[in-house]
Amino acid sequence: MSVLDDVRQVLDDVLSLKGRSASFNADTPLLGALPELDSMAVVGIINALEERFEFVVEDDEIDGSVFATVGDLVGFVEGKLGV
Repeated sequence: MSVLDDVRQVLDDVLSLKGRSASFNADTPLLGALPELDSMAVVGIINALEERFEFVVEDDEIDGSVFATVGDLVGFVEGKLGV
């Protein structure tokens, strides 16, 4: 699986999207576009990403720009992985 696929799966699982994330691409907007994505969901996504990819996210690493689009979130994960 690619990082994009893994991120889409995390989004689908945490937000209970029932497979809707399969159609997401890098340009798909997240914050403000998905009603399921609220502040508590952001915490859940971060926790799920930390578990899936085995890295730690510090509080000062996260701001709204990380969740602007799927591509931004994938870029963040790839940066943490050193890809």
